[in-house]
Amino acid sequence: MSGRPDEVRETPPDGVILYDKPAGITSHDVVARVRRRFPRGTRVGHAGTLDPFATGLLLVLVGRGTRTQQFLMALPKAYETVARFGATSTTGDPEGEITETGVVPEGDLVLPTGTIRQRPPAYSAVKVDGERAYARARRGEVVETKEREVTVHAFEELWRDGDRRAFAIRCSAGTYVRTLVGDLGDAYCEELRRTAIGDFAVADADPERIVPLADALAFMPARRLAGDTAKRAGHGAPVPDDGDPPATGPTCLTDAEGVIAIAEPRVGEDGGPLLKPTVGFR
Repeated sequence: MSGRPDEVRETPPDGVILYDKPAGITSHDVVARVRRRFPRGTRVGHAGTLDPFATGLLLVLVGRGTRTQQFLMALPKAYETVARFGATSTTGDPEGEITETGVVPEGDLVLPTGTIRQRPPAYSAVKVDGERAYARARRGEVVETKEREVTVHAFEELWRDGDRRAFAIRCSAGTYVRTLVGDLGDAYCEELRRTAIGDFAVADADPERIVPLADALAFMPARRLAGDTAKRAGHGAPVPDDGDPPATGPTCLTDAEGVIAIAEPRVGEDGGPLLKPTVGFR
């Protein structure tokens, strides 16, 4: 019995697709599009939501690549945004209720960098009492999200034209650009494009290419194993960390066949450094 016309018949490799999401669709829509290319049962996910109005880099995870989600989501991000001043939006973007204020700043703006505290928008995917904030906000409820510390590595103005200004922003994971823009005054994000996630760039996006796990995890420190040590790691057992210096965070364990696991540093009974596999790929 033949499969769907657009279905890839062979089992897809595990890895990450760099996808340039267009405006007007959700991140879930992108995942659904990619999933249709592969045999039924193939696991597909993504590492970091983009709002429907936003465009740019979405990391789509395929097969055992879905197990890397938490590590990819923790990578810093880069964005370009066009802010419209003189108006506010209930959602911080063009999809909300727009209120014209006419308050347009003149001259240079103070653009915050470093560690700052910000409150995620009411229309965001953060959970409030176990439910997505945007679900509560859409019901008309008053949503109080908790402040969090984020880091803005760079915040630069690219151009200005009347009531619009464009900015380039590099920031830590968990930073809301809509909030950064809204804090500049009466303004909202008219356009938002994610240009990079860690070392992944939207310029390299190719929906037909699956980046292998070893390449997708190249940002992470690695340890090459062999023989019985590799076998033990493949079964989830701790292995000695022979790195100099020893690992201080998540570390990719590999052998001649590829990625074995992602491991966390531990201390052995003799006080020596170990690496304990916590996410396996075998």
